[in-house]
Amino acid sequence: MSIKELDRVILERMRLLGEPAARISLFIIFFWFGILKPLGVSAAGPLVIKTVDWMPLLSPEQWLAVIGWWEVLIGVCFLFRKTTRIAILLLFLQMTGTFMPLFILPEITFQPNGIPLLPTLEGQYIVKNIIIISAALVIGGNLSHRREPRAA
Repeated sequence: MSIKELDRVILERMRLLGEPAARISLFIIFFWFGILKPLGVSAAGPLVIKTVDWMPLLSPEQWLAVIGWWEVLIGVCFLFRKTTRIAILLLFLQMTGTFMPLFILPEITFQPNGIPLLPTLEGQYIVKNIIIISAALVIGGNLSHRREPRAA
């Protein structure tokens, strides 16, 4: 097998496996991290509670549970093509709230007296969500395409 043929085979495998891998990864992240919130054992819980303490209708702890179940739903919806649009809608609404601490809690998300935009661990945890948004865009962009292998 030539290098060119090997490259073609590898690229085709990546094309076939990439979207399912992204879907499963998003499910794992959202389901796992989401379920920890209503159980009261999420490492992100204190940050979420500080972020939502201004919100009406529910206590911050109740909002934490709602957000957690919302994330579980996002994860489950990413598992199935038929519910992908719902997952993406829920994800983009959730991400709006996820990025809020960067603006309303900069004392927690950025290091003091440091280089501008030097994030703390919490800030890094938030900023890494850019890749989650990108994965969702790739998955959503493939919804109109059939999952058939391309001709050689």
